[in-house]
Amino acid sequence: MARLDDCIRGVDVLVVQGGINDIAQGVAVEVAAENLRQMVRRGKELGLGVLLADVLPWNNGWPAAEREIRRLNASIAAIAREEGVPLLPFHDTLEDPGRPGRMREDWTSDGDHPSVAGYLRLGELAFRLPD
Repeated sequence: MARLDDCIRGVDVLVVQGGINDIAQGVAVEVAAENLRQMVRRGKELGLGVLLADVLPWNNGWPAAEREIRRLNASIAAIAREEGVPLLPFHDTLEDPGRPGRMREDWTSDGDHPSVAGYLRLGELAFRLPD
């Protein structure tokens, strides 16, 4: 949030993504969600197209962080509805159906971040926006 205005110079679209870092650093879900809401509102205030992405599954934080990730993602979905911005379903797009709460091994490079295959999947599935 503190760097937002510096990062959006010259852009037309802002993608705000919920982050594992907030969960890993013990930031309360309510605080993290409010920060995301403020970034969405700031982008709209500046006339940008705004998209909101939820938190990815976190293999290295599973199972300890699973509950908080799901709580934050529920808040992110509510923010998207309330603020009238599209929700990019990053979590569900990369969640392994056979291992809930985690990415498939080929969709992550290190258990924290998507691999090239994971990013391709996000691009193909999560970024499908309504016409």
